[in-house]
Formats: sequence, structure tokens, C-alpha cells
Amino acid sequence: MLVDDNDTDNFISQRIIELSDFATNLIVHNNGKSALEYLTKNQNNPELLPDIIFLDISMPIVDGYVFLYEFETYSKTVREKCKVSILTSSDNKQDIDRMSGNEFVFKYIIKPLTEASLEEVRKLI
Repeated sequence: MLVDDNDTDNFISQRIIELSDFATNLIVHNNGKSALEYLTKNQNNPELLPDIIFLDISMPIVDGYVFLYEFETYSKTVREKCKVSILTSSDNKQDIDRMSGNEFVFKYIIKPLTEASLEEVRKLI
């Protein structure tokens, strides 16, 4: 799942994921709120939940921080199935430290998504 309000970034990330055969099914949400709604709707159908969520930090309505706060309230099934990787343009040390310290975040990637960063993700999961 890609969660990012920037359509251009989503397009680039989607193409990299497709070209590298990283995923067979890709879900794209343009904001954190719709991504959370998707998780809520499918929380009892683990086969519909994403294995990895690439989450941007800076988004309107529901940003990455609020998304993770809400994500904590989901069932253990959802939290264990959906691994969260931050995918952001922010190289701010404060953002990196704060997000990397979150128990649900397993990787912090600075945009753009690349085949090399997908390989790193593949090794971690």
C-alpha cells in the first residue's frame, strides 16, 4: 500500500514497485484517512490487508504521525500483518528519530523509492 498525497510520487513509486516485481497487488491512497478507512473496512479479512504500507509523513487531513497513532488502536492481527515503512522526502533528523523510534515502523526511506531500497525492504521482511 502506498499512502501519499503527491500523485507524482505515487506514480514513480508504483512504477518502481511494478518494474521490480516487488508486489502482485498495489493499493494506493492519497491520504492517511482513506488508508485508515481501508484498514478498518478490511480488518477482519487478513488476505485483503497489505503486507507493507509505504507511508508519507507530510499529508493534509491525516499525516503520518496521526496515521501511526491510529494504527496502534488496530487489532494485533492488523498490526502484525501490515509492516510500515516511512517513504518521505524529509531528511530532518527529528522526523527520522521520531519515526524510527515508533514500534510499528521497520524502515525509513527518503524519496524517491528505488529498486535498491526495495531490496533492503525485502531483506528486512
